[in-house]
Amino acid sequence: MINQTIKLAIQGHTDELIEIRRKIHSEPEISWEEYKTTDYVYSYLENLGIQCRRTDPTGVIAEIKGGKPGKTVALRGDMDALSVQELNKDLSYASKEDGKMHACGHDAHTAMLLVAAKTLNEIKDDLPGNVRLLFQPAEEIAEGAKSLVKQGAMEGVDNVFGIHIWSQIPTGKVSCSPGPSFAAADRFIVTFKGRGGHGAMPHDCIDAAVIASSFVMNIQSVISRTIDPQESAVLTVGKMTAGTRFNVIAENAEIEGTIRCFNPAVQCHIETQIKTFAAMTAALYGASAKVNYIRGTQAVLNEASSAKLVQNIVSEALGVDKILEEKPTMGGEDFSVYLENVPGAFALVGCGNPAKDTQWSHHHGMFNIDEDALIIGAELYAQYAWGYLKST
Repeated sequence: MINQTIKLAIQGHTDELIEIRRKIHSEPEISWEEYKTTDYVYSYLENLGIQCRRTDPTGVIAEIKGGKPGKTVALRGDMDALSVQELNKDLSYASKEDGKMHACGHDAHTAMLLVAAKTLNEIKDDLPGNVRLLFQPAEEIAEGAKSLVKQGAMEGVDNVFGIHIWSQIPTGKVSCSPGPSFAAADRFIVTFKGRGGHGAMPHDCIDAAVIASSFVMNIQSVISRTIDPQESAVLTVGKMTAGTRFNVIAENAEIEGTIRCFNPAVQCHIETQIKTFAAMTAALYGASAKVNYIRGTQAVLNEASSAKLVQNIVSEALGVDKILEEKPTMGGEDFSVYLENVPGAFALVGCGNPAKDTQWSHHHGMFNIDEDALIIGAELYAQYAWGYLKST
């Protein structure tokens, strides 16, 4: 299962791997602005002689043609940063861009996939098939995967594999269990329209602030009282805007929130309930309501044999004790787009290490990774491609 040439090559590229990751970390670019990162990735692959093309407006699709006939496996690494202020000011490779930071580990994903590509390219004559490389933009806004698919990313692909570095898992551990991994992530916007007026004369008005408040308090019963308790679901209202002045009754109020779940039937049920609750709450006060429900990413569901392949690789490469069965997260991931018509798996590679202060949550300004995890991730990318192609 494990290719020793790959293992030794990845270890030999350790310094380069860290250097790439630090360079990308210091030059973060948010979704759809990854121009420098795209240029860097494209040039790196082109210098290796790997066939590659830019996608519009950012991103790169590349392919390593194996020396023997076989199937095609895709490896995906995302590369966008977040609008987060870097708080790790003492790092030599801290973000140079004010208000922008790789606070989710996509710099690591890009670096690991580049070095995996370099290693696989070194043994391409022995590859029984092809390796598609997807350097994806705009994961953080759940648009990049759809864009790459529209631009041919999955044409002719038989299986797909992705990695997310994960600070909640100790460095050295890897999780990839069959079934749900990341939740479906939707967004909703509810707008209530009442009738404004003087704050001293509420009887002449319809207070949108009161209506919105009532909706926020009652909508949680959708989760607690209309869904099977054995189903996982989250409904969070994250933003509420109402009124214009302290002594003016609010005519308008707007609420924004997110829905997370794994079951498509539950997803549809919650959407219907939000619309029902909004309409009935507005009617109760003599107001009106408008709901904009925006479908985001679907749940990431690891195909059984693909997840088992990951576990076998981890067991052989690192030891069976390094396999961790992490619970599914309610976080969203647009890797699900690649899984709509092709089987595959998405692994979590631990990078949490309190001794190195890398236990901070993703999207936090103190987020950082234990760079020992880079070697594990890069090898896992390459060994998965090798293992899949050799087994089919």
